[in-house]
Amino acid sequence: MTDRPDQLQIAWWASNLGELDREIARLALLCRIRILDPGVLERALQRDESVCGTQNPIAFAKLHDLLLMHYAIQKRAAKAVGAVQAAQIEDHVIDALRKRFAAQIEDLPRS
Repeated sequence: MTDRPDQLQIAWWASNLGELDREIARLALLCRIRILDPGVLERALQRDESVCGTQNPIAFAKLHDLLLMHYAIQKRAAKAVGAVQAAQIEDHVIDALRKRFAAQIEDLPRS
């Protein structure tokens, strides 16, 4: 019975990170950024707009801010449910995003 609250807590963190990451994916598509390609995420965090396939400064600024929020929430999740569980949540969310946005991402040019 002690396992139940942990599962509810994990589901809550997964849901929140999933919603945030869907918005990050949507903004990345608007900016035409292949956000999951190696090094691209780091460049977006450094406000390197050269990763964009199109100019959309408002969407890029929001994307940058949501990426920072993602990392802050991920840290809180790791404290709440443990680093291993938080990493599993993140892997699950990324896999779901890859499946959902795979076609759109493949259509984007590489930076």
